[in-house]
Amino acid sequence: MSRSKKLKLIVPLITLIFMGAFAKHRLFDKTVQSGTLSSKQMSETSGIAASSINPDIYYVHNDSGDTSRFFAINPNGKLKTTIYFKGEHRILGVHDCEDIAVGPGPVKGKSYVYIGDIGDNNGWWSYITIYRIPEQKSWATDSLSNVTAEPINLKYPDGAKDAETLMVDPIEKLFYIVTKRGDTVNVYTAPLKAAAKDTLILTKRASLFFPGFRPFKWITAGDISKDGQQVLLKSYEKVYYWRRQPHEHIWATMIRKPEELSYKAEKQGEAIGFTPDGKGYYTTSEGVFAPIYYYETPE
Repeated sequence: MSRSKKLKLIVPLITLIFMGAFAKHRLFDKTVQSGTLSSKQMSETSGIAASSINPDIYYVHNDSGDTSRFFAINPNGKLKTTIYFKGEHRILGVHDCEDIAVGPGPVKGKSYVYIGDIGDNNGWWSYITIYRIPEQKSWATDSLSNVTAEPINLKYPDGAKDAETLMVDPIEKLFYIVTKRGDTVNVYTAPLKAAAKDTLILTKRASLFFPGFRPFKWITAGDISKDGQQVLLKSYEKVYYWRRQPHEHIWATMIRKPEELSYKAEKQGEAIGFTPDGKGYYTTSEGVFAPIYYYETPE
C-alpha cells in the first residue's frame, strides 16, 4: 500500500480514537462544582472531612501559619462555625496541621474530630501531634466555638517525616498516617484508644509506590469511608481509590493496585473526603475562595 493511502486510512482512525477518548471522558467525568469556600479565613485549606452527627456539615482547616482552629461548612462552602482549640506548640498553638478526620474514639457511641498536626517539611520535629475533639451538634449553626482538645503525640520508628494524610479506620480503630515525599511513601498506624497526652510509637505497615514525577506525585490527602470499606489517597494530580476486601487491613488494601478516579486539577489540591454515605467525595484547594468539587465513587 502506498504511503498516501496509508495516511488516508491512519488519519481518520487517529481522529476517531481521539473523539472516542474525549466522548468517554465527557460521559464518565461527573465532576460537579458544589460551591466555593466563602470566607477569606479559609485561605490555606489542607483537609476536609464529613461530620458524623450533623448532616451536610464538613470540616476544613488551614495548614502552616494559622492558629489552632478549624471550620464547619456546608457543601456549598458557607461557613457555619469557626472552632478554636488550644494547641501545644509555638505561639500559634500548632506547627502545621495538614489533614483532618472524623471517627470513633475512646467513648463508645461518640464521634470525634481528629486534627493532624503532622506537617514537617524539614524533618525537624521529634514527635507529631493529633488533637482529638468530641463533635458537637451546635457546630451546624452559625457561631463561634471554643473547645477542649486532647493532644496525642506520635513518634515515627525510623526518624522524622513530612506527612499530609491522616485517616481513621473505624473497623480496626486505628489512625493511619501516609507520608508525603520520596519516590515511595510509607504507611503508619497507631491505636485510636490512646489516652490524652500519650506519646506512642507509630507502627510502619507498608511502603507504596506511585508513578509520576516529583512533586506532582507526592501524596497530599486521604480518607477512609465511614463504613471502613473504601479508601482514597490523592496527589497533586491524581486520585487513587481502593475497595477493602473482607477481613483485610487497610494497609494491605492499599498495597493492591489502585483505581484512578476523576480529578479536576486544582491550584494546590491538598484536601479530599468521602460523603457520609460513601457514594461520593469532595476535594478543595489552597487559595482564597477556592472551589469545592464533588465526584461520584465507583459503584
